[in-house]
Amino acid sequence: MSNSGKVWDIREAYKKQRGNQWSLGSSKGFFISGTTPSAVRDITTININTTGNASDFGGDVLVGQGGAGKGCNAGSPTRIVYGGGSTVPAAPANTSSNQISYFVPTSSGNAADFGDLTNRRNGLGSLSNNTRALFGGGYDYAGAPAPSGTRKDIIDFITIQSLGNAVDFGDLQQAKTQMATCGSNVRGIWAGGHTGSTIDQIDFVTIASAGNAADFGDLSAISESFAGSGDNIKGIVGGGNQGPYAGMDVLTIATTGNGSDFGDLTTARRDLGSTSNQIRQVFAGGAAPSITNVIDFITIANLGNASDFGDLTAANRGLSGSSDSHNGLELGFFPRESVTYMPGSGRGFINPGTNSGGSGGSINRIQMIFVPTLGNALDFGDLSVARQLVAATNSLTRSCVAGGESPSSIINTIDSYEMQSLGNAADFGDLTAARRSFNNGGTNGSRGTFHGGNTPSASDVIDYITISSVGNATDFGNLTVARDGSGTLSSPTRTVSGGGGTPSKSNVIDYITTASTGDATDFGDLTVARNLNSPVSSTTRGAWIAGYGTSPATRTDTIDYVTIASTGNATDFGDLAQARAAGAGISNNTRGVHAGGEVPGGDTTQIEFITIASTGNSSDFGDLVEACQYLSGTCDANSGLQSS
Repeated sequence: MSNSGKVWDIREAYKKQRGNQWSLGSSKGFFISGTTPSAVRDITTININTTGNASDFGGDVLVGQGGAGKGCNAGSPTRIVYGGGSTVPAAPANTSSNQISYFVPTSSGNAADFGDLTNRRNGLGSLSNNTRALFGGGYDYAGAPAPSGTRKDIIDFITIQSLGNAVDFGDLQQAKTQMATCGSNVRGIWAGGHTGSTIDQIDFVTIASAGNAADFGDLSAISESFAGSGDNIKGIVGGGNQGPYAGMDVLTIATTGNGSDFGDLTTARRDLGSTSNQIRQVFAGGAAPSITNVIDFITIANLGNASDFGDLTAANRGLSGSSDSHNGLELGFFPRESVTYMPGSGRGFINPGTNSGGSGGSINRIQMIFVPTLGNALDFGDLSVARQLVAATNSLTRSCVAGGESPSSIINTIDSYEMQSLGNAADFGDLTAARRSFNNGGTNGSRGTFHGGNTPSASDVIDYITISSVGNATDFGNLTVARDGSGTLSSPTRTVSGGGGTPSKSNVIDYITTASTGDATDFGDLTVARNLNSPVSSTTRGAWIAGYGTSPATRTDTIDYVTIASTGNATDFGDLAQARAAGAGISNNTRGVHAGGEVPGGDTTQIEFITIASTGNSSDFGDLVEACQYLSGTCDANSGLQSS
């Protein structure tokens, strides 16, 4: 549902935004121009949120803009822009256009003149954020009587709210046409295309900064005459001329790298159009080889094949897609900082991490969720050093990430980042000894503790830091048993560590009084011996979720819990949806979240949650930005210390 035109309680709006459930527009999708097989200038519309057939919008783009413009997702919630195309007569008499037109998504009628591109072309790819629209590549076709044309590497841009001509932005890596585009409010991507032959190259730019495109990675297969969109995290491109092709690739927009398989369209086809809101993406029209009116859709968060959505008003190929709530638009307003950031409101963080299983592929990405609201994770920033098997602790405003393996050496580095602002971590200090294989850490809001780990021998060391003061860690005392992979959680006064490896799996639970120093004291035993479990807590109850059981390959789905203020053995809580290990534990005073980890066959994006005060099995929460394991979690609700 769109949030436009509604009066929202600020806290509820904040929760929706953090849960990736906030959109600016009404989820109106548009398909523009194309060939049926004659070149047309029509604008048709759908509601992306609901399946059904397209309807006529009640207007056309400019006379020179028929045929295969291949623009995509250019515009804001209040203005859709469309650049290029070709004069309406069919080839060889048609000529590429330099026109830019625009229309208001809430008002039917013909598009109006916006200005001109820096160079006439069709078959270009366009994209935008709220402010700026970019037009990249394309084909300058001169038309009759001597048909000829030139592929272009041009990128030009406009400011969406200011009518006028486009301005030079920079160049693509190669002159090309028939690309697919996608992007976020920060980054724009052109994928594949035709340079004289079909390619798999992916280019990207930072939308706010003019300059030439840089290499992003490669598609899983060469492709041209296809279409893309996605959400602010994932770009998804599908279809193409290779066969024609039914496959879809997914890209993680914030991180360079190659495309990977998402699933298949309902019908293999080329020359299709695509658009999206933040939840659902649609693909429309195309040719296979006959021109089709098919519209199909995917749910962006879930890998899998497309499903039937409905039909276009007429079979169409070479059409372009856009919407008033597409992937380049931010998720709604960000109020001023005094309103936007409410410490203790539930920002949860997933700290790296490996994305390739086992000891390989250390990453530096920090991911963020909003614990009170179900939804997918967002990219927050990066650690100073890529690593995995880290410890993590936090105050109300700052997270600290300590130690780990980077990528093959064990390190003592402690990083910190401020949780109110998207961005990268900075150096904080060093542990008393380099070590890895923790899960989370202890906190009372002002002091953070790091328990055990390995060097690679199992360690009994407990370190502490004052979270508000940059500097090295200090010796606190020792665990009752040296072990690694122990899950550590806290109440306002006690920090409790459960399980671990010695190297055999341990069921030991021990605790400290966080504000003092000294050795840990025996608390009791877990119901199942395991390490790399995921700890969560409220002010009164702590729980350990999943982990590795009696051998490294034995993952468990066990959840058990204790009352932190007393001592004694853990009690069965319920089960995780799937046995796994090495995920992150994140919590506020109400909800415990398990994110990522290793499942049979590799890493997972799955996020599950429990209600800490009750018992029972976990439920689905959403998905991470990327599949990963060997994680640690923090939360600005102080890992359970702040009442919701």
